[in-house]
Amino acid sequence: MNPVALVTGASRGIGRGIAIELAASGYDLVINFTANEQAATQAKVFSIATAHKAGREIRVETCRADISHAEDRQALVACVRERFGRIDLLVNNAGIAPKVRADLLEASEESFDHLIAVNLKGPYFLTQAVARWMIDAVQEGQYPEGLPKIVTVSSISAYTASINRGDYCVSKAGLSMMTQLFAARLAEYGIRVYEIRPGIISTDMTGPVKAKYDKLIGDGLTPIKRWGEPADIGKAVVAIAANFFPFSTGEVINVDGGFHLRRL
Repeated sequence: MNPVALVTGASRGIGRGIAIELAASGYDLVINFTANEQAATQAKVFSIATAHKAGREIRVETCRADISHAEDRQALVACVRERFGRIDLLVNNAGIAPKVRADLLEASEESFDHLIAVNLKGPYFLTQAVARWMIDAVQEGQYPEGLPKIVTVSSISAYTASINRGDYCVSKAGLSMMTQLFAARLAEYGIRVYEIRPGIISTDMTGPVKAKYDKLIGDGLTPIKRWGEPADIGKAVVAIAANFFPFSTGEVINVDGGFHLRRL
């Protein structure tokens, strides 16, 4: 029986990269999406093809849910239960950028509320729901192959101040604390919790600022002088899923080309 992973926001970008890498390592998948069913279907096709290329047979299901809404979160967990009956890995990846990059002194409450609902409140309460299920399964002895794990994808914006998207930065900083909280709470059950902190990753979200970051990277913003790719994040998730960090929890894994290094 293959392990099962739920990846939120997996139809495009980083989420799709994570799903494809997990597929190659033999995970059955639930690809969560909010609106773009065609993109989710493409992610499913790519994941299955990648698994086949690696000699794996996997199942992939797509589930529509907006994690900012309680009823959708409940439906998403029910979808995983009904179609697979287990969960080995939760990847909190779904997130949005501000519709308008507004100066901190001009930004609206509407934008703040929307960003926090999707980027922080949604993952917080989805993790709560999945963690309860995981605890029950652990206590019932349902994980002979290895205990479940939770991974949250945050951002270098968790600690890097961008005054024209303060709501985004606050939401990502909240995810960092969320990781620590759940890591502390779930350790007694053997459920380990991790944060992956991407840097500048080539996705449709970063497309509008490509020229800006091309120059910054070329000028030495990151020691590794290239854009990150969704597969870079996916490989980090696979390393966690493969239990390569058995004595770590609450850990931050930077996948940022060395951006986090303080250099003189």
